[in-house]
Amino acid sequence: MHLPPWLCPLPHAWQQQRSWRVLDVSGNCQTLWALLSLWQQAQHLAPTAPPRQLHYVLVLSDAQPLLEQAPVTWHTQLVGLLPGVQRLVLEGGALQLTLWLGDALTLLRQQSVVVDSIVLGADSQPWLVPHALKPLLRHCQRGTQWLAPPGALPAELLQRSGFRIAAPATTDGADCGLHAVFDPPWTLRKAPLPAATPGQAVVLGAGLAGSATAWSLAQRGWQVHVLGLDAVPADGASGLPAGLFCPHTSPDDCPLSRLSRAGLQALLPRLAQLPLQRGHDWDASGVLEHDCAQPSQLAWHDGPGLDWSRPASAAQCQQAGLPADAPALWHQRAGWLRPAALVSAQLRHPNIHFHGHSACSQMRHTGQHWQALDAAGQCLAEGDIAIVAAGSHSPQFLPASWRLQYLRGQVTWGPHTPEHAHALPPFPVNGSGNLVPQVPDAQGRFWVMGSTFERDVTQLPISAADQAAAHAHNLDKLAQLLPASAPVLAPAFTPGHAACQPTWGRVRLASHDRLPLVGPVPGGPDSLFALTALGARGITLSVLCGELLAARLHAEPLPLDARLAQQLGTERLGQKP
Repeated sequence: MHLPPWLCPLPHAWQQQRSWRVLDVSGNCQTLWALLSLWQQAQHLAPTAPPRQLHYVLVLSDAQPLLEQAPVTWHTQLVGLLPGVQRLVLEGGALQLTLWLGDALTLLRQQSVVVDSIVLGADSQPWLVPHALKPLLRHCQRGTQWLAPPGALPAELLQRSGFRIAAPATTDGADCGLHAVFDPPWTLRKAPLPAATPGQAVVLGAGLAGSATAWSLAQRGWQVHVLGLDAVPADGASGLPAGLFCPHTSPDDCPLSRLSRAGLQALLPRLAQLPLQRGHDWDASGVLEHDCAQPSQLAWHDGPGLDWSRPASAAQCQQAGLPADAPALWHQRAGWLRPAALVSAQLRHPNIHFHGHSACSQMRHTGQHWQALDAAGQCLAEGDIAIVAAGSHSPQFLPASWRLQYLRGQVTWGPHTPEHAHALPPFPVNGSGNLVPQVPDAQGRFWVMGSTFERDVTQLPISAADQAAAHAHNLDKLAQLLPASAPVLAPAFTPGHAACQPTWGRVRLASHDRLPLVGPVPGGPDSLFALTALGARGITLSVLCGELLAARLHAEPLPLDARLAQQLGTERLGQKP
């Protein structure tokens, strides 16, 4: 597909840049398809010419035009596109497509991003209403270019709003439409935040949070030094044998529900992109949710939400050993994961350098760089920025006023044997705790059931008495989750029985509102950041949080709704020292 003449200035602007941000309010996908074609041709002819990332924000009233015209390779991500902000990671991550689905003026007022180019459509009516241009102007910085087809907008209207017309009406007989640049003669009241220049970064923590942050920065050109406590990464709670990624549901589609879907939209492309073995390291198997005490309710009865979660069928309930009419949901875009496998795969990025046996005792700012020091005062690594992503070890580097809570969790596990195979469902089940029934390993397969939530408990190793209490707790959860399975698996939860293994347990960190903390750390240089307190949702949210932090650093479009991003930001804790 060829670019129409009025769009020709766009590729010339971004083809030599590391990244470029486009806001398309044309109401259709034609510019996107033309740019994608041009991008693919340029990649084939000169792989170093296109920018590392093209950030394309497409505003649509609904997703139908995209669903009808998108390449087949995009279809796995074009499911469950509910109104709001959706992020699609395409072309191996080179194209970050952010969909704003809904009323254009409302979304333009609600979302926050400053872009390099704005593409308008042929229909000028929405922008001719008094003050209609204001929502668009808030996404401009000095130098933002506006491109519109012939006759779309009067040049005088843009000139009064601070634009200078930068292109003649015709070139070689072709009508080039409108090409304008935002360059008002007045002083702008608020300058956009500058995008960080990639350099050296230090990440404290080699778990899900640290590895996701490191990967997102490395993709943008940073050299990242990741410090871990042990010889190998995933030395803390991220060493969980296996866990679930699954959307949260609520009758009102609350912020946590929307966050969980945004987390999966970030996680699933990452799993497909990394060198991970599906079926061994992870699987999008689907997850059955069953909770007799409080049956889950959905915020939708039809539409794209059913691509995420729907009432479970009678057959699915019976496969789990439940009555055919049991109150249960089926989460299609969910599954299980070995967290340590994801951590290791992310840390294998060529721009990431893992430092094992590197216990940081102090972070020191020299005036130019951050230094991570060990107990003897020796420098372990230094960087232009530093990110605290050390899980339960994070509080020592964070303000004491932050209300953080330790949560020790223990899971019960056991080998998958022929004697109890009939008691294990063919897919994971969650609700009252969660069961991952079949995880391959070198000895065969094993199952994992848990987890406990032991508030303000940090003791490791775990005593025999605490392990016995955890086994009893997990068995009680299993009895609620899968009543028919609990009696068959009970020996594995009974200390002293040959089938009972020691629990696996670690300490997690949670915030006062049980949401992660992502953003700057106040009280010092503005180059210290936190990505921590993921609690029990590290698998689902860590990749999203890493992308959010990187997007904020680089002034990119956010991978989720701006209001949801605020609920993750460290700014919500206040600026007390």
